[in-house]
Amino acid sequence: MHPFLILGFAICAEVTATLALKAADGLTRPGPTVIVVLGYGTALWLMSTSMDMLPIGVVYAIWAGVGMVGAALGGAWLYGEPVNTTLLVGIAVVALGVTILAVGQAQH
Repeated sequence: MHPFLILGFAICAEVTATLALKAADGLTRPGPTVIVVLGYGTALWLMSTSMDMLPIGVVYAIWAGVGMVGAALGGAWLYGEPVNTTLLVGIAVVALGVTILAVGQAQH
Protein backbone atom coordinates (compact mmCIF):
# COMPACT_ATOMS: atom_id res chain seq x y z
CA MET A 1 0.00 0.00 0.00
CA HIS A 2 1.21 3.52 -0.75
CA PRO A 3 2.86 5.13 2.31
CA PHE A 4 0.95 8.41 1.93
CA LEU A 5 -2.33 6.51 1.81
CA ILE A 6 -1.36 4.70 5.03
CA LEU A 7 -0.48 8.05 6.58
CA GLY A 8 -3.84 9.44 5.43
CA PHE A 9 -5.66 6.61 7.20
CA ALA A 10 -3.52 7.24 10.31
CA ILE A 11 -4.52 10.90 10.31
CA CYS A 12 -8.20 10.04 9.87
CA ALA A 13 -8.00 7.67 12.84
CA GLU A 14 -6.20 10.29 14.95
CA VAL A 15 -8.68 13.05 14.11
CA THR A 16 -11.59 10.71 14.83
CA ALA A 17 -10.06 9.81 18.20
CA THR A 18 -9.40 13.45 19.03
CA LEU A 19 -12.98 14.45 18.23
CA ALA A 20 -14.27 11.49 20.27
CA LEU A 21 -12.07 12.58 23.16
CA LYS A 22 -14.20 15.67 23.63
CA ALA A 23 -17.37 13.56 23.51
CA ALA A 24 -15.86 11.08 25.99
CA ASP A 25 -16.23 13.71 28.73
CA GLY A 26 -13.07 12.90 30.67
CA LEU A 27 -13.25 9.26 29.51
CA THR A 28 -16.44 8.78 31.54
CA ARG A 29 -18.65 7.87 28.57
CA PRO A 30 -17.94 4.30 27.39
CA GLY A 31 -18.89 4.62 23.71
CA PRO A 32 -16.70 7.61 22.87
CA THR A 33 -13.94 6.25 25.13
CA VAL A 34 -13.75 3.06 23.06
CA ILE A 35 -13.46 5.19 19.92
CA VAL A 36 -10.65 7.18 21.55
CA VAL A 37 -8.64 4.08 22.49
CA LEU A 38 -9.17 2.29 19.17
CA GLY A 39 -8.61 5.46 17.15
CA TYR A 40 -5.33 6.42 18.79
CA GLY A 41 -4.08 2.83 18.74
CA THR A 42 -4.87 2.48 15.05
CA ALA A 43 -3.41 5.90 14.30
CA LEU A 44 -0.10 5.15 15.99
CA TRP A 45 0.20 1.75 14.33
CA LEU A 46 -0.48 3.20 10.88
CA MET A 47 1.82 6.16 11.49
CA SER A 48 4.65 3.84 12.49
CA THR A 49 4.00 1.78 9.37
CA SER A 50 4.27 4.85 7.17
CA MET A 51 7.57 5.73 8.88
CA ASP A 52 9.03 2.50 7.54
CA MET A 53 8.71 4.03 4.05
CA LEU A 54 8.94 7.80 4.53
CA PRO A 55 11.28 10.16 6.41
CA ILE A 56 10.17 10.85 9.98
CA GLY A 57 10.21 14.62 9.41
CA VAL A 58 7.80 14.35 6.49
CA VAL A 59 5.50 11.93 8.32
CA TYR A 60 5.36 14.00 11.48
CA ALA A 61 4.92 17.32 9.68
CA ILE A 62 2.01 15.98 7.65
CA TRP A 63 0.57 14.17 10.69
CA ALA A 64 0.67 17.25 12.89
CA GLY A 65 -0.45 19.72 10.25
CA VAL A 66 -3.28 17.78 8.69
CA GLY A 67 -4.36 16.45 12.08
CA MET A 68 -4.59 19.99 13.46
CA VAL A 69 -6.62 21.16 10.49
CA GLY A 70 -8.90 18.12 10.74
CA ALA A 71 -9.43 18.60 14.46
CA ALA A 72 -10.15 22.32 14.06
CA LEU A 73 -12.62 21.81 11.22
CA GLY A 74 -14.15 18.75 12.89
CA GLY A 75 -14.59 20.73 16.11
CA ALA A 76 -16.39 23.44 14.15
CA TRP A 77 -18.62 20.93 12.39
CA LEU A 78 -19.44 18.64 15.32
CA TYR A 79 -19.28 20.97 18.29
CA GLY A 80 -20.06 24.38 16.81
CA GLU A 81 -16.62 25.75 17.68
CA PRO A 82 -15.88 29.08 16.00
CA VAL A 83 -14.25 29.36 12.59
CA ASN A 84 -12.81 32.82 12.21
CA THR A 85 -10.10 34.61 10.29
CA THR A 86 -7.47 33.83 12.92
CA LEU A 87 -8.21 30.09 12.70
CA LEU A 88 -8.10 30.15 8.90
CA VAL A 89 -4.81 32.09 8.85
CA GLY A 90 -3.35 29.61 11.34
CA ILE A 91 -4.42 26.71 9.13
CA ALA A 92 -2.80 28.38 6.13
CA VAL A 93 0.46 28.95 8.04
CA VAL A 94 0.55 25.32 9.18
CA ALA A 95 -0.14 24.13 5.62
CA LEU A 96 2.71 26.29 4.34
CA GLY A 97 5.05 24.96 7.03
CA VAL A 98 4.16 21.35 6.25
CA THR A 99 4.77 21.97 2.56
CA ILE A 100 8.14 23.61 3.19
CA LEU A 101 9.27 20.79 5.48
CA ALA A 102 8.14 18.10 3.06
CA VAL A 103 9.93 19.78 0.15
CA GLY A 104 13.05 20.24 2.26
CA GLN A 105 13.07 16.56 3.31
CA ALA A 106 12.58 15.44 -0.29
CA GLN A 107 15.70 17.34 -1.37
CA HIS A 108 17.99 15.20 0.82
